[in-house]
Amino acid sequence: MSSQKNVLPRNGFTFKQFFVAHDRCAMKVGTDGILLGAWAPVAGLRRVLDIGTGSGLLALMLAQRARPGVHIDAVELDADAAGQARENIAASPWKTAIQVHQDDIQHWCQQQPPHYDLIISNPPYYEPGVACSTEARDMARYTGALDYATLLNCAAQSITEDGFFCVVLPQQQGEQFIALAVEQGWFLRLRTDVCEMDARPSHRVLLGLSPRAGECFQDRLVIRGPDQQYSSEFCGLTGAFYLFM
Repeated sequence: MSSQKNVLPRNGFTFKQFFVAHDRCAMKVGTDGILLGAWAPVAGLRRVLDIGTGSGLLALMLAQRARPGVHIDAVELDADAAGQARENIAASPWKTAIQVHQDDIQHWCQQQPPHYDLIISNPPYYEPGVACSTEARDMARYTGALDYATLLNCAAQSITEDGFFCVVLPQQQGEQFIALAVEQGWFLRLRTDVCEMDARPSHRVLLGLSPRAGECFQDRLVIRGPDQQYSSEFCGLTGAFYLFM
């Protein structure tokens, strides 16, 4: 009697508790987003805002990690991505916890009271450069449509006094983001520098900002050990999501 292996869908990424289709999204599921979704603080969350949700990855990860009863608003400008996020969420165990809104984040934040305990975003990384193959890819990759100052202003309008605003950025852009945030009155409270291997310099940084001053907790995350296997720290952080852990 022959046994048939389970074939994973090819139009997205399969996690332990949910599937994220991303074939209609400009930016695909990647390590940066997974790190941010696994790292952001979730203790005591009641309301979450996901800025530029794309496929809905961060919203789904936070819904898995947060306590029951959390409400997540996931805002996405691109119609195709917003539609796919809705489908991903409808097929997940948390379809009642997450609501997707197709809207410009500046318009959205102007309509909302400042009641989010956590705001999270995997924002565009780079200043406008060589045009991408599609307008949606341009918006996802470049800061032309949503620059850092605008992103910080939107978060400031919507966050509670004790809330956190968390992002992931390349190292150089992260330093620029911190400087601009401090100018605007934010306080850096959480920072994790991420490197591929211990001997290599950090290439990504996870940042947690708050409107309230306080101690800043800093650490470093190494993704792979000398044997090229995933480190125990990386597995501990992301093990609730990856199928192979």
